[in-house]
Order: sequence, then structure tokens, then C-alpha cells
Amino acid sequence: MAEPFQKVEINSEQGESLLKTMPRSGEGFKMKKNLIPALIIVALILAGGVTGYFLANQGMSVGQKITELTGGVALVQGPQEMGIKDESLFPDTAQGRIKINESDEITEGSHKLIRPGGESQTAYLTSSVLDLNQFLGKCVQIWGETFEAQKAGWFLDVGRIKVLDSCPEGV
Repeated sequence: MAEPFQKVEINSEQGESLLKTMPRSGEGFKMKKNLIPALIIVALILAGGVTGYFLANQGMSVGQKITELTGGVALVQGPQEMGIKDESLFPDTAQGRIKINESDEITEGSHKLIRPGGESQTAYLTSSVLDLNQFLGKCVQIWGETFEAQKAGWFLDVGRIKVLDSCPEGV
């Protein structure tokens, strides 16, 4: 049979044992010492999240940029409003909901503005300045110039558009 293991102690040249026990710290988990930094970190994360939320939501109105073009015309660019700000170039205005013009009967304009009062109040739209597809289904106020139409009751070239918080009553 094999002999049981024997404990062998090896001493260094100075006569000290190479095996040493780690000193135990008498400190356990100190609540105040560890909790305060943890709470500060959690508060910083929450503050960053709240700040990001407010900046993202206010960015819609704050993110508007006005650029001066040649000839003194101001161009507005933002998520809520865009186009040429000069109302002398685009004096006519209307409010309603933008839809694509899918009419086989009235082919003037790529889009139409559904306004209160029924089909007879619909304005047919085109734009030499804006991409109206960005505003599909949204309630807007538009500024444009009225053009002569063959079949449409009202045909406008839209130069500026602003997204409204709510639709006009009856749209």
C-alpha cells in the first residue's frame, strides 16, 4: 500500500516558510463605503438618459436652421418646417393633410391637400423646392404660388411647409 502524504515544510534560505497565510481584513462589506459610489453612478446614468430624452424631443423645434441664399432669400430647414421663408414668392397659404394624387381625372399635381369642406376644397400640389413625400399623411400648413389649372380647382407650387400639431377641424 501507498504511504499517506506527509506534510513537508520548505524553508527559504533565511529560514522562513514559503507558505504564508493571507492576512484577513477585519472589514466586511461596508454599506456606506460601497453604496454611495454606486448611487452616484446610478444617478449619473439616469441624468444622462433624461437629458438625452429631452434633447431628442426638443430637437424637433430647436433643430431648425435658416440659411441665407443668393439674392437675400432665406431657406428654412428643420424637421417641423422647411422651404423658402419669403412669403412674397409664395403668398398663398392653406392647411390640411397631404396625400398622393392618385386621381385619373385630375392629373395636375403629384400630391393633394385634403382641406375642410369636402372634395371641392382639395388643393392639388406640386413643388419646385420640396420633396412632398416627406410629409405624406401629416397635417401641414403650406405656402405656395397658385398656378392656372385645366381641371384642378386650386393648383399650387409649394415653396414652404410646416407640420402642424393638430389637423384643422373637418380633415
